[in-house]
Amino acid sequence: MNRYCVGPAMAVDWGEPELGTADRRAMIRRVLAYFRPYPHRGVLVVACIAVQAVLGLAPAIVFKSLIDTLARHHPSFAHVGLLVTAGIGAALAGGLVGVAEAYHSTVISQGIVATLRRQLFTRLLDQPVAFFTHRKAGDLLSRINTDIDGVEDVVTDTVFGLVSNALVTITTLGLMLRFSWPLTLVVLVMIPLVALPARRAGQATYSARGRTQSYRGQMTAYLQEILGISGIMLVKAFGAEQRERQRFAGMNDELRALEVRQNLIGQWFGMLMSTLQTAGPALMILAGGWLVVTGRATVGTVFVFATVLGQRLAGGVTSLAGMHVNVTGSLALFGRLFAYIDRVPEITDDPAATEFGHVDGAVRLDHVSFTYPGGASPAVDDITADIEPGQLVALVGPSGAGKTTITGLIARFHDPQQGRILIDGTDVRQVTRSSLTAQLGMVFQDTFLFHASIAENLRYARPDASDADLIAAARAARLHEFICTLPDGYDTVVGERGHRLSGGEKQRVAIARVILRDPRILILDEATSSLDTVSEQHRPGPRPPDRPGQPRRAARPRRPVRRAVSPAVPHPARPRRGREHPGCRRAGGFRPGQHGGLTTPARTAPGPGI
Repeated sequence: MNRYCVGPAMAVDWGEPELGTADRRAMIRRVLAYFRPYPHRGVLVVACIAVQAVLGLAPAIVFKSLIDTLARHHPSFAHVGLLVTAGIGAALAGGLVGVAEAYHSTVISQGIVATLRRQLFTRLLDQPVAFFTHRKAGDLLSRINTDIDGVEDVVTDTVFGLVSNALVTITTLGLMLRFSWPLTLVVLVMIPLVALPARRAGQATYSARGRTQSYRGQMTAYLQEILGISGIMLVKAFGAEQRERQRFAGMNDELRALEVRQNLIGQWFGMLMSTLQTAGPALMILAGGWLVVTGRATVGTVFVFATVLGQRLAGGVTSLAGMHVNVTGSLALFGRLFAYIDRVPEITDDPAATEFGHVDGAVRLDHVSFTYPGGASPAVDDITADIEPGQLVALVGPSGAGKTTITGLIARFHDPQQGRILIDGTDVRQVTRSSLTAQLGMVFQDTFLFHASIAENLRYARPDASDADLIAAARAARLHEFICTLPDGYDTVVGERGHRLSGGEKQRVAIARVILRDPRILILDEATSSLDTVSEQHRPGPRPPDRPGQPRRAARPRRPVRRAVSPAVPHPARPRRGREHPGCRRAGGFRPGQHGGLTTPARTAPGPGI
């Protein structure tokens, strides 16, 4: 079985029909294009393969000469010793050439692997958030890890393997014709008996392997969900261990049956090839015996045909016969990678996009509407709002009202189907995404921390931050005192997704991280939901007077909304009447339903912060 045909999420591709002739040729040309940066090494590899193919004939020549020499009257021992020495020398030279070939082929394969890995990772980073919400992380990891690692086997076993098998077959056939063309004809008649069954059995093996990989992909995705930190906590919280054991047992039994069937098909294939490889030499000895009796061949010739040359040719022909399966599997592997590498992101920089310069932070939502793909109704419907620099706005509303969606639209995680989002009067689609994100700081509902130290997690916002900057940000988030109680201080590793910290501690790290970034526009999406009342009162607020021009935006706040200068209430789909929040009434007379679902009070001066 080919190692490169293994991947946890092959299900999306293995069930598809094979490529047509034109598509197949186009795919092969594209794959071969990855070899272009290595022309000299490629030539060296082919040269080494050719030398190995020639040196591999040395045993046949030596054995034939030895047997024919010893069969004569009064053979020369010196001649025998010379033949043996030549055989050993050819074997040593072949081994050295093989080392050189392996080195250069490995450099090429690893270079191609690194290129593909970089292309795939770069393309995945360019995809919008919606791309990741519709795909399992296991599938993405499979393509980056298993599929790309399989490329090395494609290069060595399929591409260079094809060259090697072709040269071995050609050189062996040439030497066989030189020794005895009648025996060579016998071998050529046997080639279809080997190639045709190998092709049929190879197709059956490929089909069985596809079904196995499809189910293995389902099991991998299941295990990733259940054995992740969040998944295992949910299982234990609901006491579902026995249920998951039963579910896994069923999947395990099904996979076992598929693996057994795949292995059985492989065994039948192996038995067929073994039978043919045994019958071949027997038939050659039978034909060769008649040629020896009639004086048309020597015993040495028949011996090397039945042992060395016959097996060598059978191996080359068998590999070439199975190369169709290998090439098909290799193209499927590259097809999986190219499916993502070629994917054009829905959100890209406009060719005429400019860079944001100095930003004051004025944000305007101009009749914005957005519907998620497949959504039955708009998540945000015709919303208009103006947010001035230094102004704090709280989005208040029931679940599903579109609060998080609005923050994602401002950050350009999505693009609205209708309307515009402007910062300082410039449509965010007319500036580069990098210059837009440079102005933003976000703290999400689901706090994510890397499995790294607290200092490394903080510096993710600003890699060049000094230790003093970290401490200042941590103090502002009321986190420094807690960090000082830890044995390793800022070097404390927080664990996967920060699970060594409490919910409130994780949120304070996230708040300190965004403070360290010092953005012009700050978006807090339930950023204080796990904090106590005292800590919550010290979360980030507008810049002080000596640093003007910083809007603050809190999505779905709880207690903080009472102190927000401009609370706003988005409503799902269409505007509807709703009960006003007490803080909204104090902020200037709230009128639900205005601006198509997002309402703001009369313009007020920036607040003192929170």
